[in-house]
Amino acid sequence: MGKVREILRMPEEVTPVPQTPPYVRGVINLRGKIIPVVDLRVRFGLGPLENRGRVCAVVVQVVHGEGEEALMGLIVDAVEEVLPFGPADLGAVPQFGTPLQADYLLGMAQAKGRVMTLLNIDRIGTADALAVLAVS
Repeated sequence: MGKVREILRMPEEVTPVPQTPPYVRGVINLRGKIIPVVDLRVRFGLGPLENRGRVCAVVVQVVHGEGEEALMGLIVDAVEEVLPFGPADLGAVPQFGTPLQADYLLGMAQAKGRVMTLLNIDRIGTADALAVLAVS
């Protein structure tokens, strides 16, 4: 089953939570549910986004702990489309000749003539991000 639940315009009100990692932007209220929001640019050490016009939050279902599920928002530069990928579509993450922390990568896939990096949503800082719920 897919991880993406919905795509939102970037929420204007993200409530910061003290003592969280810099990539945990805070929490939002999504129809009565408080969910943590992670900024993927900060999480992966990328520079600031120059054009913020298409920034949005992708709400995903993550699995953590003892198989518990929760919602989390991921701030992304833009969303062009949502494509379904299955296990047969995934290729291995290539070797880059240098140590690379790749546990957050699910694999590589090809679609529409482009190579896409697929993220392992359950590994993208979920422990830190979901801990936000415990203190909020």
